[in-house]
This record gives sequence, C-alpha cells and structure tokens, in this order.
Amino acid sequence: MNSAQKNGPVVVGLVVGSSRPGRRGPAVARWAAEVAAGHPVIRAGAATVELIDLAEQRLPMLDEPVPARFGDYRHDHTRRWSAVVAACDAFIFVTPEYNHSIPAVLKNGIDYLDAEWRGKPAGVLCYGVHGGGQAVEHLRSILTEVGMTVVPGHVELGLFADFDWSGEESSDPTAQAPIVPGEGRAAALTAMLTDLLTAAGGRGSGDRPEPDRAGGGAGGATGRDTVPVAGR
Repeated sequence: MNSAQKNGPVVVGLVVGSSRPGRRGPAVARWAAEVAAGHPVIRAGAATVELIDLAEQRLPMLDEPVPARFGDYRHDHTRRWSAVVAACDAFIFVTPEYNHSIPAVLKNGIDYLDAEWRGKPAGVLCYGVHGGGQAVEHLRSILTEVGMTVVPGHVELGLFADFDWSGEESSDPTAQAPIVPGEGRAAALTAMLTDLLTAAGGRGSGDRPEPDRAGGGAGGATGRDTVPVAGR
C-alpha cells in the first residue's frame, strides 16, 4: 500500500445495487461500511469507503445513443454517473439475488459506462434467501466483461440466517428484519477487502487518470457519501 499512501488514499466505492422500496441493500451496505472502518488500512487513512446508492443516482434505462466504449456521453445524468465511478479506485457491489441474477438497476448502471470500470478491482457482497450465489456468478461475468478484476472471494448473507426475524412475520416480504450477520461473515468481508485493497494498491488518488473519452469529463455533484475513517 506504499504507493497508495504516497499518492493519496485508495477510494473504494460501496455500490448499493438495488432500488426497490423497502430494500435491504442500504442496511447491508451500512454493515459493510462499519466492518470496513475497522480494517487496518482504512484506519491508517490509506483507504476510504464511499457509499454509492444507485437509487439516488436516478439513472433512466440506458438512453445513450453511442455505445459506452466510445465515451461520447450526450446526457448530463451519464456525465454525473461517470464522475462518480471515475473517482473510485475499487468497488464492492452490494446486490440481492433476483431470479438467479442481479437487479436491473445494477446491470443498467454498469452498462452506462466502460472506461471508468476498466482495470479496477471489484468484490461482491450478496444477500438472498439462499445467500445469492447465483447473482454473484452472473455479476462476476458482467464485471469481467467491462474489464474489472473480480477478487476470488465473495460474501453471502442469507435472508433467514443473517437477519433477525424475532418479532417479525417471516412470511411478510416487507418486514424490516435487522441485519445480524452470522459467525465468520465479518471476517470474510475483511478478507475480501484485504484482497481488494491489495489489488488496488497503486491506484491512490494521485494516480487516478481521467477516463479517455471523446465526450469530455463530467461535472456537478458526485452523489457519494464518504464513510469517515472512524466508521459510522
């Protein structure tokens, strides 16, 4: 991590990959941010975690007339999204499993861009009735196609194993059971984060180039919430 410390902290984007009302994604992401805040690299200030909620990005279904590979973005919402992604050096994607795959909002957000993803490492934190493993495999192939390096390990949370349903009706799909990760989940997430930070070791903010595109860079608000080193 020496080069990252020399050139600025590695920025890890924690992407909430669902937009459904009542979703559990934000709670899972908050838990991930709390675990990450205890990682020694983050505690040392050599890396930061930033929350990126796709529901707040409000991207329409892909409406760019030119394929993302050309970087010729015609819409302000694409340029704003480009700036958010380009500012990160690595990503953890938080996704539920929908019908053995990922939510449309996550696939859509990935498809909008190209150069902003390429060469960056990614990890996956998934959740579902059976943990979300099918979503992981689908997402892994998508991220590989846009040039990302997906770390080998991932973390799965089971809807009934890692959420507290006491006092809730488990047959009610809208019940807001709090997240209570089982034994070993935090350790698995920390291990994945270590692999991610190792892969992103030389990508501190001083090394981060602007994406090479014909349509120019993005301006405006980033739409990210920085998670302080102390955690939250």
